[in-house]
Amino acid sequence: MTTIPADRLRVAVVARAVSPLHGLGGLERSVRDLVRHLARRGVQVTLITPPPAPVQRLGVEDPFASPSIQLRHVNYLTFPLANRRGTTILDRSTSYLLYGERAGRLAGALVRGGKIDIVHGFGASALGYARARERTAPLVLNPQGLEEFGATLARQPLLKRVGYTPLRWAVRRVARAADCIISTDAALDETVTRHLRPRPGVLRTIPNGIDLVEVSSLAGPPEGAILRQRHGIGPAEFVVLSVGRLERNKGFDDLAAALGRAAHGGALGAAAWRWVIVGTGPFKPAIEQAIREAGIGGRVTFAGRASDADLHAWYEAASVFAHPTRYEGSSLVTLEAMAHRRAVIATRAGGLPDKVQPGINGWLVEPGDGPALASAIDEAASAGGRLLELGHASRGIVESTFAWQRLVDRQLEVYGELLDGRVNERAGSRAGGDP
Repeated sequence: MTTIPADRLRVAVVARAVSPLHGLGGLERSVRDLVRHLARRGVQVTLITPPPAPVQRLGVEDPFASPSIQLRHVNYLTFPLANRRGTTILDRSTSYLLYGERAGRLAGALVRGGKIDIVHGFGASALGYARARERTAPLVLNPQGLEEFGATLARQPLLKRVGYTPLRWAVRRVARAADCIISTDAALDETVTRHLRPRPGVLRTIPNGIDLVEVSSLAGPPEGAILRQRHGIGPAEFVVLSVGRLERNKGFDDLAAALGRAAHGGALGAAAWRWVIVGTGPFKPAIEQAIREAGIGGRVTFAGRASDADLHAWYEAASVFAHPTRYEGSSLVTLEAMAHRRAVIATRAGGLPDKVQPGINGWLVEPGDGPALASAIDEAASAGGRLLELGHASRGIVESTFAWQRLVDRQLEVYGELLDGRVNERAGSRAGGDP
């Protein structure tokens, strides 16, 4: 074996956003956690990303304060109508591609200068390296949720499908050049294969994960009880918690209708209960309308944007976590709820079937299936002590499969395999050229 030891490995991680510099979403946190866990193993990481955005950091400590991490900023230039970095179709099919070209070229320059052994790109961020004529360092592609492809192209609205055409081209271009394409869940392997068509042996499955030490340090049962008191929620009140950006594809309007249906009978109808929504976004007025139509306005708390400490206290305050999303990538918020020993009600979308096992740690329903969602809510409300068993199973699933302390080992194995393959390829080439 010729694998470079971790403390001698040099990796360029290229991404359009990272937490807390550009927000607190799933992509941002995945990049942050990859970088800091590699650094903890002694890997020298160069993080190529845009300059910090003017976002409130909510007291989060700098995760990059390590001698093993170097930040290199590449400007993310937006057009007049594409000024919400990475969040609009116009932005992601124009500005993002230009950023990916420039960031990828910087990664290539570092490789040519002998400073980088592996380039690990998220989405189209390493486009410039993928398009380079010579790539002496292996390229790893982590495509994340593939939102630009939709659950299936046939279901995507026509304008959205057309608008995302340049981004789909860019991600596929990076995929053709990649030595490894990472699927973030086994349930997404087929989707990644269908849209990116990886060469044989290129696709690997490494889930997005969470740091259990960090989760445990942020909040426990006392913090959950304090948060309930602060919001006037009784200790016996049944709390349904949802976390996410308030967008149409998160399905919060579906959950509002399902809660209204469940509240008219069964266990939920006979209980004191509350639905807490943590997050902000443009779909809030539509959710509020769905709440009014469901007749549950007095039962809903919009908690808004929360600090890490408050978010994790909400997990502890919850009786059950509900994620009614219509489209999903990996869902770190679901993993966080599971790490706090919460049963989960979720849809069969994206990587959620890898995390939520019906009858073991929760309930799975089809996206948009209101009656099934209402039935799952009613079963959870009547589960009593069974919810504790389901919650402990959730924690066990995270510990065995989705903890970063395990996942970083797998990531380093993949890097080693790629470098071994590159060294062996060069040796074979030299041997073949001998007279």
